[in-house]
Amino acid sequence: MQSFRESGASRLTVLTRMLLGSSAIILAGTAVTAHAQTAPAEQADAAQPAAASGEEGGLQDIVVTARKRQESVQDVPVSVTAISAVEIQNRDLSTLERLAAATPQLAIGRNATGSGAQLTLRGVGSNSLSIGTEQSIAVIVDGVYYGQGRTINEGFFDLGGIEILKGPQSLFYGKNATAGVISITTANPTDHFTASLRGGYEFNAQKVSLEGVVSGPISETLGFRLAVRASKDYGSLFDNLAGPITYNTRDTPTATTVAPNTPHIAGASPDDGPNEREILTRATLHWQPTDNLSATWKANYGLNKTQPGTWNYAVFACQGGTSTTSPGTPCVRDFAGRVNNLPADIAAETRFARPDGLNFNTYKSWGTTLSLDYDLDNLAISSVSNYNWNKNHWSNDIDYQSSPTVNIWGAEVSKYHAYSTELRLLSKFDSPVNFLLGGYYQKTKRGFEQVVLNNASENSAAPDGYRYVTYAKDSGTDGETMSVYGQVIWKIVPTIEAAGGVRYIHETKDSYFVQPYANPRFAGISYAVGQTITADQTFNNWSPEASLTWKPSRDITVYGAYKTAYKSGGFSNSSILTTTTPADFFTFDPERAKGFEGGVKTTLFDRQLRLNVGVYSYKFTDLQVTYLDSAALSYNSVNAGSVRTKGVEMDFTYAPRAIEGFELNGSANYNKARYGSSIAPCYGGQTPANGCFPGLLVPPVAATPTTPARAGTPGQDLNGLPTSDAPLWTLSLGTRYETPVTEGMILGLSVDSRYSSSYLTSSFGTPLSRQNKYVNLDASVRLRAEDDRWEIALLGKNLTNQFVVTGVTDASGSGAGTGTAAGRTADQVGFVSMPRTVALQLTWRIP
Repeated sequence: MQSFRESGASRLTVLTRMLLGSSAIILAGTAVTAHAQTAPAEQADAAQPAAASGEEGGLQDIVVTARKRQESVQDVPVSVTAISAVEIQNRDLSTLERLAAATPQLAIGRNATGSGAQLTLRGVGSNSLSIGTEQSIAVIVDGVYYGQGRTINEGFFDLGGIEILKGPQSLFYGKNATAGVISITTANPTDHFTASLRGGYEFNAQKVSLEGVVSGPISETLGFRLAVRASKDYGSLFDNLAGPITYNTRDTPTATTVAPNTPHIAGASPDDGPNEREILTRATLHWQPTDNLSATWKANYGLNKTQPGTWNYAVFACQGGTSTTSPGTPCVRDFAGRVNNLPADIAAETRFARPDGLNFNTYKSWGTTLSLDYDLDNLAISSVSNYNWNKNHWSNDIDYQSSPTVNIWGAEVSKYHAYSTELRLLSKFDSPVNFLLGGYYQKTKRGFEQVVLNNASENSAAPDGYRYVTYAKDSGTDGETMSVYGQVIWKIVPTIEAAGGVRYIHETKDSYFVQPYANPRFAGISYAVGQTITADQTFNNWSPEASLTWKPSRDITVYGAYKTAYKSGGFSNSSILTTTTPADFFTFDPERAKGFEGGVKTTLFDRQLRLNVGVYSYKFTDLQVTYLDSAALSYNSVNAGSVRTKGVEMDFTYAPRAIEGFELNGSANYNKARYGSSIAPCYGGQTPANGCFPGLLVPPVAATPTTPARAGTPGQDLNGLPTSDAPLWTLSLGTRYETPVTEGMILGLSVDSRYSSSYLTSSFGTPLSRQNKYVNLDASVRLRAEDDRWEIALLGKNLTNQFVVTGVTDASGSGAGTGTAAGRTADQVGFVSMPRTVALQLTWRIP
């Protein structure tokens, strides 16, 4: 084995108020940007929208590639939200978190540890606590699958468009798309020289940003595009309320050594959060030697640094209102945390820590993609090959409460790289039947090393880097995926289309886990040292899909679809191995989804109103969830039984020809996501009176002459409880208006609002984790030249300054007495979305 180092009414009232409020804004002269669901999805080139513009005024067609072929969004039998390049820029949707804040039913929570993020759509997703789990929402960039939650650190800029596909999408996007897909297209070279320079200043974080793009032809057959973005915070959005604490250690080279306390001062982190610094670059070459052959090569590099790494963590809810580990400290919903640095003298002798002990997170990545397209008369052949690599390095206070008695720090380095290639054959026959055939291969490697410091640990005889370490982990997973897929589309009659397809996936994962060191007081008792756990897993899956589409007229589409999807099982790389842990504790099974979806898509009143209604019902089995054993500091992934999601969605866009430059859009979504019979872990501190029973999850095992006894693990039945991040109602309303104000100048005004009913942020029904209902409000004011050569913009996000939690974990050291009458509910650490931000942008362009 090679080590990692080496290798209802109230809702109607709310909607009415939102409509009236926005109408008042319009009448006052303030207009609003069109909602994401109305904009073109991608571009034929970076300067032109993908959709044909059609008649003057009214609504434009929107072209999407949800089925790997260009189709109108109103014709495709898929629930899709599409966002154009212009809309992305106008609303500054430069991160996946900002995209989620603007998209009903989509939630993204940033996490410094574990997989890096929790992505949830229609109440289904993967919580972010374990690095070994992949997301249930696939993120696709330029046709390439990115399976890591840390993709949110990439930062997205200079884009061609975004498509959000809801519900299972396995046929066209493969494994790990059980809940949906976020497909991102970056901008391509233009056929003439263009350049732009944009500077920005965000007043609350005092963030300075600069973005530049140069694009154009090099020769008649070769074009280029270079885009660079850099930003730095000089202020903060979250406060650190910690004070200095004393951390005592005891030097115990042996388990029986008696030693006095040695005090170390852990100062409060001097940095409020996020104190972000970021550099992003992307280069693109597009070569088209003939009319039917083209090649596009892209390379990207990204660097993201934050201090502290856990800047968006807030202990927002505690039983009785105050902290368990820091008595008397209130738990409040505020944009603030409590973190202490690792004492500098300890940091200097600790692997992965900064010598000065500061808390931080650093993410680096690079990747390259080659796309080839060859068009014949009736066939199109395309391939996409990619290599991507990322490294995440953090050292943080992970008790989050500046406690005088419970002090825990951790430091970690994780690496991930993947190579993939996909080949597709698409038919374009002028006949009733057409098809798509494809094959996909991916090879991945994940490495993970972590040290944890707590419990007064010190050992002067420890190897270098381990003197103050309580225990260390080393784990990795090598993965390989092969799949083939195909679809046949049959026009039964000109107005009725039937489509059916299937994807076969074969996947292997080879994993190991070892704890190379533990402090002598805990080695062989709390942690098994030097014992390697391995797992060689093989998964096979068939995922079929079928749809029926009826177009009674050009402007009406009625569709129904049956869909399935699959998410591979895996290995809990960040768990803990004790002397009684069974080997199969580290592995978890695949997650599957199947169900139905249907809807009506209409374009009415001479293409002035687009109105779509959809319904869906899906059942997910063996849903993968991760929980924190806060006493053992162990993140364990399990399958939590079944989940049923069902709902109704409605969205509209209104662009009257009588008012040029005006658009009104909105949506209303009802989603009920509930567990079926699901035996799952208890939340921290859950008592039998609240449904947690000893030995329900893992029965106790009596001792034998050769094996020790195991106490078992308490569990609960989640039947009827909601999943995490699953509000029953989400509503949105937005408008935009552009009008000339003087000769050569155009004023643009926009407002976008989003309502969410309350929801639980815990996957295990923790009552304290509830996020209250809220209304978010974004707005912008723009003044630009008619020829687009310059623009001044003022953008406000979360102007209502709502405290919104999108993910949660139990606070370390809290949640004692789980499964007993003496249990105290664990303190809730929320992953908090951004507070209010207001930014000024200045843009200069050569169109």
